[in-house]
Amino acid sequence: MNTMTYDGYHAKIEYDAELDTFRGEILGLNGGADFYGRNPKELRAEFKKSLHVFLEVCKEKGIEPRRHYSGKFNLRIPPELHEQLAIAAQVKGTSVNKLAQEALQKEIRDAG
Repeated sequence: MNTMTYDGYHAKIEYDAELDTFRGEILGLNGGADFYGRNPKELRAEFKKSLHVFLEVCKEKGIEPRRHYSGKFNLRIPPELHEQLAIAAQVKGTSVNKLAQEALQKEIRDAG
């Protein structure tokens, strides 16, 4: 995954062939903020500027800049997979929730 991090904020970076430049989108915000650059140095500088402007607007309007995550989400899976997860969790002496958490944490570690 092509990402960039600044001051605890993360951005997804993609190449825009139409504009022949890179586009960044700051993730996890209560609104949209993107930026463009032709090379990594320019992209980093634009990331900082875009984030600064977004945070200033949020401050002026009294808006929390970061999206709130509850820690809960629904996941729809086939009944057969659900059964296999329940059995695997029982074998390990843990819960389906804990087993899923561990798998998700592993995926994030491996992706980084």
